[in-house]
Amino acid sequence: MNKVFNSKKIAVITLLGTLAFVSSGFLPSPIDKMLIGIQSLSFALASLIVAKGGATIASMITGILLSALRVSFFPFSLIFSAVYGILIDGLFYLFKVQDRNMIKSKRLIVLLAVATGITGIASMYFTTLLNVIPMVPTLYIAILIGAIINGIVAGYLTIIIWKRYLSSQFK
Repeated sequence: MNKVFNSKKIAVITLLGTLAFVSSGFLPSPIDKMLIGIQSLSFALASLIVAKGGATIASMITGILLSALRVSFFPFSLIFSAVYGILIDGLFYLFKVQDRNMIKSKRLIVLLAVATGITGIASMYFTTLLNVIPMVPTLYIAILIGAIINGIVAGYLTIIIWKRYLSSQFK
């Protein structure tokens, strides 16, 4: 069971990537930018399941599905999803969230707040740049605040789900 990739891990990460897609794929912009908590939760759990690249794999699945749904945003959906997963995986490493069998809860919560804030603002910036939505400063502030709150809630829920349901399955 110590293999990096086994069928159980691949199946769960695929489900997490699909869950992230369903949570954002059918919401209009900018609401999808404000409600990225489920994506954060999904990618954080994927990163806990596969320490090196779990969030990136789940985010690539999300990006591919989003690209199929929103063909006109094809490269951007895939790129933003991949960057978000890479950001979470990278911050997991920098913040040293996982230490053997222990999860550092406060670091995980801060990590997801930072990652969602960065991703929310970056995606809003590019959708404004591409004239998908108009430039409204109050909207940027709302998205930043909403993203940070989503990250905090996602971090808290990630810890609960990991400790209660998944940690014993993926040791």
